[in-house]
Amino acid sequence: MARLIYGTNASLDGYIEDQNGSFDFTEPSEEVHAFWNDFLRPIGTYLYGRRLYETMAVWETDPSFAEGRDVIREFAAVWLDADKVVYSRTLADTSTSRTRIEREFDPEAVRRMKGSSERDLSIGGAELAAEAFRSGLIDEVVMCLAPVAVGAGKPALPTDVRLDLELTEERRFDDGTVYLRYDVN
Repeated sequence: MARLIYGTNASLDGYIEDQNGSFDFTEPSEEVHAFWNDFLRPIGTYLYGRRLYETMAVWETDPSFAEGRDVIREFAAVWLDADKVVYSRTLADTSTSRTRIEREFDPEAVRRMKGSSERDLSIGGAELAAEAFRSGLIDEVVMCLAPVAVGAGKPALPTDVRLDLELTEERRFDDGTVYLRYDVN
C-alpha cells in the first residue's frame, strides 16, 4: 500500500505563510531544493488544494520559470513526472497535463488511491492536509523548517487535531534549515 505524505516548508514557529499570505521566507537554498527534488522523485501523485496547485502550475505553464540553475530544471522535470489531483469547487479547468479536478475531498477515494498505487502520494496545502489528518489518512509528515519566526499566519499543521508523531529522520542544512521526518502513529 502506498503512503500518503504531507510535505511542506514552514517557519520555525510553524507557519507556511505569514499573516500577509507571503511564503517568501521558505524559498529554498540550492541544497534544500536538491533535497526536495530527491524527496519528490519517487512520488506518483500529488494531491493539491486549488491555491497550491495554481502556485505550482508554473512549473509546466511557464517554461522560463524552470530556466537557470540545474536544480530548478530538475525540479520541473520531477513535477511533470507525477499525476496531480486538485481539490476545488471553483476551478473550471486545469492548465497542466496529468491533472484532474475533484470537487470534494473524499477520504474513501483517497484510501482507494493509496491501496491501488504502486508509488507513494503526497498531499500539499495546509487546509487540504488538515482534512486528510482528520480522516486519519496521512502516514508521514516531512517538514523543512526555515530559520525564521514569522509570528502569525497559516499554520502548517491543523490546530484541531492531536497528532502523535515518531521522529524517523532529521537533517540540518548549511543555511540553517532543518528537515524533520515523522511517522504518524
